[in-house]
Amino acid sequence: MPKSPINIVWFKRDLRFTDHEPLYRALEQDIPVLLVYFFEPSLIQYPDSDVRHWRFVYESLTEMQGRLEDRNGRLYLFHQEVLPVLDALTEHYSIQNMYSHEEIGNSLSYQRDKEVKVFCDLHGIQWKETPTNGVIRKLRSRKTWQKRWDERMNQPPFLVREHDWNLIHLASTLYDSLKGKKIPVDFTTRNPKFQEGGEYWAWKYLQSFVQTRHQDYSKSISKPEASRRGCSRISPYLSYGNLSMRMVYTFTKQHYSQSGNRRSLQNFISRLHWHCHFIQKFEDECRMEFEAINLAYQSLEKKRNIDYIKAWEQGQTGIPLVDACMRCLVETGYINFRMRALVVSFFVFNLWQDWRDLAHFLARQFLDYEPGIHYPQIQMQAGITGVNTIRIYNPIKNSMEHDPDGIFIKKWVSELKAVPPSLLHEPWKLSEMEQKMYHVNLGQDYPFPIIDVENSRKAASEQVWAIRKTKIARQEGTRILQKHVNNPQNRKA
Repeated sequence: MPKSPINIVWFKRDLRFTDHEPLYRALEQDIPVLLVYFFEPSLIQYPDSDVRHWRFVYESLTEMQGRLEDRNGRLYLFHQEVLPVLDALTEHYSIQNMYSHEEIGNSLSYQRDKEVKVFCDLHGIQWKETPTNGVIRKLRSRKTWQKRWDERMNQPPFLVREHDWNLIHLASTLYDSLKGKKIPVDFTTRNPKFQEGGEYWAWKYLQSFVQTRHQDYSKSISKPEASRRGCSRISPYLSYGNLSMRMVYTFTKQHYSQSGNRRSLQNFISRLHWHCHFIQKFEDECRMEFEAINLAYQSLEKKRNIDYIKAWEQGQTGIPLVDACMRCLVETGYINFRMRALVVSFFVFNLWQDWRDLAHFLARQFLDYEPGIHYPQIQMQAGITGVNTIRIYNPIKNSMEHDPDGIFIKKWVSELKAVPPSLLHEPWKLSEMEQKMYHVNLGQDYPFPIIDVENSRKAASEQVWAIRKTKIARQEGTRILQKHVNNPQNRKA
């Protein structure tokens, strides 16, 4: 008996129906379509993975499932690896085409994709991958990248029709045999401390930002507390594809002329370009998940100090702004960009620890974890690219400038809530009498600094700059600029 032909749409980090080219292409054909998503145990167990990510994914999928009810369709979820399910489906169906977006993920997802490609070739399945946002696979030169980005963002979106989707339903016995173990309850249980996944919330955040909240964008972007409202907060929705970059760009441009603060929206638009720029860097040189992009810095050795690492992770370094940022991040999955740079700087320079010892930990904390942004940014902040300015952030100075009244610090470091702002940023200077007055016992309620900020900064600067001046570092810097920017004279890489 001949097998029924089907097409498959494999959802990955593109959890939406709006402007979804793979779904659009599949529905164009007169072949029934199977919609699938895989909670892959191998990816769930990978050291960059956290329940907060998979909860966000599940919430996004649940919303998509709800929108399929009036289309008489279903999105099938598998708590399984991809290949065993595809192999089993070939026993029951003649899979003609599989559609998906290209994924710029971690090394494990990259290896999985190579294995899936081999499987598809062996079984005569045409796997048709669509570019993700502004990222170009197998890019030979950056010279035309910006032009191609602009062209892609200005293309009409791929909007699927509202009704008459030709979706197939798997036999319940077949699906039960393939779906794998029950999805963990932690994934399916809402946590109100984190942003909620799904297209609905993605558009709600985008609309409120572009229509009203962007007014405070430029002045609040560096502030740890004000940024929680003044920034767009759409990063997790871009990371998991609840929004396409094209829709964000188009929607923002549509509201630009009516804005009362066009400069803020222009600053926001520039960051949309940078978003894809960094992912493109990772796509072109993904070894930076594990290695310094500038090979000269492979020789930089740092002795691992488990006590330092643990104190940093738990927000117990004795530096109030650093501790507030780490506690907030662990609890909510978000801190603004400047604070991300600050906690990385403190770890790699002041504590003198290796960037690889923070990369996976921070990946697990960031709700908006995007591998293509994560690793290039960490290396840039760690001062090991050889082309970017080496920035060693002073956490005390930043604390005074960006949280002068201590609102953010007192919110997350409650041990210091009674300390007045004038003393809050350097609590180790409190006298014994002041400690009694403000109800904090240093060394017991809150730690003394585990490192001297100024002395550690000087020592780190000397060592990093010494490598920066070497011949191999300069040669690597030239190579990096040639590869990753369209104009090598532009020092921003």
